[in-house]
This record gives sequence, C-alpha cells and structure tokens, in this order.
Amino acid sequence: MTETIATVLAGLVGASVIFMGVHAFRAPQAAAGFGIPDTPTEDRGFQAWLSVKAVRDIASGLFILILLAGGTTHLLGWFMLAAAAIPVGDAVIVLRSNGPKATAYGIHGATAVVILAIGALLLIA
Repeated sequence: MTETIATVLAGLVGASVIFMGVHAFRAPQAAAGFGIPDTPTEDRGFQAWLSVKAVRDIASGLFILILLAGGTTHLLGWFMLAAAAIPVGDAVIVLRSNGPKATAYGIHGATAVVILAIGALLLIA
C-alpha cells in the first residue's frame, strides 16, 4: 500500500513539474511567482534564460515518469531524494535574493519536504 501511494505521488510530482515547465516555456512571465524580486520577465533576453529553465523542468519531470515506467521502486526513491536538491536550491536562491521568506519556505521548502518524504517512502516500500 505504501509503495502504491508513494508511486502515485511521484507520478503526480513528475506530471506537475512537466506542467510547470510547459507553462513557463509558453509564458515566461510566470517566473514572477518564483520569488525573486524585480525579475525582468518582460526582457526578451531574460525570457530566453527562463525558457532554458523551463526545458530543464520538463526533462526533470520526464525522468520521474521514465523511472516510474521502467525502473525499480528503489531507484525511483533514490532519484526523488536527489531531486529534492532542486527545490532546496530554489529556496536558497530566493532567500539570497531577498525574496519573500514565505515563498522560499512555503513553496520551495515545502516542495523539498514532500519530495524527500516520497523518496523515503519509496526506499522503505
């Protein structure tokens, strides 16, 4: 039962990351919600960098779905633990940029905790 719940949650994380990447690729202005103050979302050059991030988000989500389809639960668990470094890094970036602590902890930090929990559940399943 734990394995099924953790697997479904991992799939939801993968699909969510793909959705966020596609949304950011189509509308780079969405980056304003990331938490970095004064993000120049209307600057065409900066939009290109946001597109780079969006493509990486899409690929990260696909990695999760690929592991769901063809990997082991244990391998997916390790991948999820490693992937938690991404939202931790995002939180650090927001804090170093004097962004809102609520965004750093409430969005990025909470995401890291959820991904860590999913990874741990997959490893003990």
